[in-house]
Amino acid sequence: MSKENPRSPELLEAVLKATSSAPQPLLLSGGTVFTRNPLMGDWETADVLLGGSVIVGVGPGLLTAAADDDMLVIDCTGCVVMPARPDFAAPANSGNGTLTCGNAADLVVLRLADGQDTPGGPVINRPSHLDILISEGQVQVWDGRPIDAESVERTEVTVESDNAHPYAGMWIDDTGFLHQELLPEGRYDETRDGRPHAYEGRYWINGDRIEYLDDLGFWAFGEFRNGVLYHANYRLTRS
Repeated sequence: MSKENPRSPELLEAVLKATSSAPQPLLLSGGTVFTRNPLMGDWETADVLLGGSVIVGVGPGLLTAAADDDMLVIDCTGCVVMPARPDFAAPANSGNGTLTCGNAADLVVLRLADGQDTPGGPVINRPSHLDILISEGQVQVWDGRPIDAESVERTEVTVESDNAHPYAGMWIDDTGFLHQELLPEGRYDETRDGRPHAYEGRYWINGDRIEYLDDLGFWAFGEFRNGVLYHANYRLTRS
């Protein structure tokens, strides 16, 4: 696996083949693992082994058996591996929403950005973005992007032209700080305080609700009400 491109299309192809009808063990290796299981604990560096749709192993040292057990290894160095659906309301011993062996293979891999050292203090400013999402053993997001993006963009909620949807076009907030262009092909492009292409990504519209998936990997949403787009703390009108 190339260190320059740890999420290469070639590896994705191998992963999809490994999680098909005759699954090959999938090992997420070398990440910081938060199990949310108090009995198991967490590890700064550990592995999570998936067998089909369930978690079959969690902890350090699993990589040593990779060759013996024909595991497909995904390097998660610099990432956090945790449950995709943590249940914070569940009793501590219930196992729900945890990376517990036997549970459904529902987990996320979050990639941490480089931080900044402070004199005498810890590393700060460590933003993260969604790197991989696995649901019931199937990879849904790879390198921050849905793997079925092409099929998603062909659905009925995709904007095809300015005339095909009333919401396509340029939207500007009350102060002029934020310019958000909803492009006809279903992508958006934001200018912030005169800084072009500050955020870019895809969007989908269902009724009066708009969903954003930024190219950095995060999701956001907005609502159209009486000709106004309400997004985060902004109130935008169409230019």
